Amino acid sequence: MATDTRKVPLLDLKAQHAPLRDAVLAELTRLIDSQMFILGAPVAELEREIAAYCNARFAIGCASGSDALLLALMAAGVGPGDKVLTVPFTFFATAGAIASLGAVPVFCDIDPRTFNMSPASAAEVLARRSGIKAIIPVHLYGACADMDPLNALAAQYNAVMIEDAAQAIGAEYKGRRAGTLGRMACFSFFPTKNLGGYGDGGMLTTDDEALAKQLAALRVHGSSERYYHHSVGINSRLDALQAAVLRIKLPSLDSWTAARQRNAALYRDAFAASKAPIEPPYVDPSTTRHVYNQFVIRAPKRDALRAHLTAQGIGTEIYYPLPLHMQECFRYLGYKPGDFPATERATAEVLALPIYPELTADDIAYVAEAIAQFYR
Repeated sequence: MATDTRKVPLLDLKAQHAPLRDAVLAELTRLIDSQMFILGAPVAELEREIAAYCNARFAIGCASGSDALLLALMAAGVGPGDKVLTVPFTFFATAGAIASLGAVPVFCDIDPRTFNMSPASAAEVLARRSGIKAIIPVHLYGACADMDPLNALAAQYNAVMIEDAAQAIGAEYKGRRAGTLGRMACFSFFPTKNLGGYGDGGMLTTDDEALAKQLAALRVHGSSERYYHHSVGINSRLDALQAAVLRIKLPSLDSWTAARQRNAALYRDAFAASKAPIEPPYVDPSTTRHVYNQFVIRAPKRDALRAHLTAQGIGTEIYYPLPLHMQECFRYLGYKPGDFPATERATAEVLALPIYPELTADDIAYVAEAIAQFYR
């Protein structure tokens, strides 16, 4: 293999930017000339468009996906000492937002097939840990969690359901879009997301009008009328510049998603032909529209495979190498290795491969052949 010439990065944001460059620069120039940078018309327009895209009644822009989680928890009334159920196999912000409010992250295990919250594990934890105030399943890698049984558990235990949909804009569960499967949902527009800005940005969706008004106030220090504050919020406003970029990108999102799905299918076909002993992402087509923010395989000898792929010029990433229940900052929660076996197995086996829309069939064939070569 021509290791000194071929490069397949994990992500190539420049390839996405190139055809949009002129439109983006023109709109940014217009906004800079206007000197109107915070909230305003571009944000309001993006909120309407994201709400329509997700089939939600309301969308509320904020400064980041992490802030979206924080705002959702604040709107749910979560505070010091309250318990919130989530998974230890996710980006840090999911549990970090809980802890930031003085609340207690409570973990349950994942489904080993989907990497998402296991309804059976959630039910077991809810039965023995009383007083869970909210539940945050994570739609990891671009596929929705199994929401029907999880919503039934939320209703049974009177817990607020908050979707962490940071990686899952456009994903669907039984024909319903991520963003409409709980009381509130949280999205991220970090540059690496399927719909990414040119910096940080986030969004919340809800069908509850009173909740939407509460979230809109919480993002501006708890104020719905300037200088009058009915609650203590935070400063988490979406910049107009980011909203402008996202509005230019949004019409391309479905075609980019289709390209990711095409690339995933090419990987699956190549792996089936090579018989490499890896497991591609599990997808139940009867329930799931996977949008492949990441294409994550399970791989024997994962770390050695990653080193091999790096030597071949192929970018990879591990999402995530250390589960949250084993992070030093959460040692006080009292969890120990072995508490969540499906999570811990996943951290040792998962490897994300390039999946971005601009990949070519030749790129994918090159990656698949490099993997097959490693296992021969």
